[in-house]
Amino acid sequence: MRYRRLSYRYALVLTPNRDRTWDSARVPETGGVCFAQTHWRPPADVCESESAIEVTVDLAGVDQDELDVVLYEDALIVEGRRRLTTSPSGVYHLAEIRQGPFRLELGLPVAFDLDRVDARYDQGLLRITMPKRQRNAAPRP
Repeated sequence: MRYRRLSYRYALVLTPNRDRTWDSARVPETGGVCFAQTHWRPPADVCESESAIEVTVDLAGVDQDELDVVLYEDALIVEGRRRLTTSPSGVYHLAEIRQGPFRLELGLPVAFDLDRVDARYDQGLLRITMPKRQRNAAPRP
């Protein structure tokens, strides 16, 4: 797994009059031409507690060497490729497991401590824990 931490903000391209939510990157709501995506988006959970934000991404079957994580001040990008072995002589009756390149873009709602981020990849789950920045206590008189 490659991990990069960048000290600048991520530029998101948004359509006018539209809020961006965790899941809004999937389907455009406007009419007109919609181009096919060249990548798929893995499912993810984002959990915010008082002290941290934890992101869990389901990447079953993805080799750790095929995984790239980029952390901006305000966004998390997870990219890679899932390569599954296929049967060249068989006929598939069901093919629901996505493969090929994937990309997950998540906007982060709060500031976090870049120096204490922990990323672990175990049993097909990528878990990234981002501790929130501690607010400085007000000086006592």
